[in-house]
Amino acid sequence: MKIVVQRVKKAQVTVENEIIGKINEGLLVFLGITHGDNEEKANYLVRKLINLRIFTDENDKMNLSVKDIGGEILVVSQFTLYADTSARK
Repeated sequence: MKIVVQRVKKAQVTVENEIIGKINEGLLVFLGITHGDNEEKANYLVRKLINLRIFTDENDKMNLSVKDIGGEILVVSQFTLYADTSARK
């Protein structure tokens, strides 16, 4: 599994002019899953994700997690995280 994480004030996913997911402050996560990934790996990533201290505290230091701020998480499937972009001859 691979993830790309972005802190957001708000985010939404729209498909054919229909909002299919949206959050306020929290994390936007692009998730790529491949062969061999399993529930154990997913649980590990979730624990790491919710405990990342990337939100600022009252002293303007990155010291709070999404859990600490009561934030939300929006996960977007992104199979291209496993794309092979090497030039082949």
